[in-house]
Amino acid sequence: MGRKPLNILLPQELFATAESAHYEGDYRFGAISRGVDTYEFREPVHYDLDITNTGGALLVTGIVSGDATSTCGRCLEPFDIHIEADIEGYFLINPESRDADMEEDEFEILPADHKIDLTPLFEQAIVLELPLVALCSPDCKGLCPTCGQNLNKGPCACVPQEDDAFQKANNPFSVLKDFSFEE
Repeated sequence: MGRKPLNILLPQELFATAESAHYEGDYRFGAISRGVDTYEFREPVHYDLDITNTGGALLVTGIVSGDATSTCGRCLEPFDIHIEADIEGYFLINPESRDADMEEDEFEILPADHKIDLTPLFEQAIVLELPLVALCSPDCKGLCPTCGQNLNKGPCACVPQEDDAFQKANNPFSVLKDFSFEE
């Protein structure tokens, strides 16, 4: 997505087994898309993480959090959402130390310059916490299909249509109302 990398240069003492280092700060994340929904982080996200040497690998764990703005999929109004996501990454110090039963997507190889780019870890964590559908609230009433008024702000002046086509469009199971289930 063209984000500016957030590289952390690992100190030499972190390469001793059981050593750890703590990092925290802010990162300007920008926007992220999931399907048709876009979430814009206008302010930097905050991260708080630890990197621990587990003997042959570095384990990155922590939290990234921030506030995003998106557009409701029902009423089309902008709304804010707070995201707090768990970060987890596993970097092999020596590629030959890889266990045979480890899948390729379970780890990354630590670069020779000992710099870890945290950006992909942030992005993966945030995507997992985003809702499947962007809604301002679970009980959002959406827009009137006739006049387009936001029904969260009150009822519209449209006369309810009771014709069969309208009912079928609103409830595809309405065709079963006259179905005889007995033979």
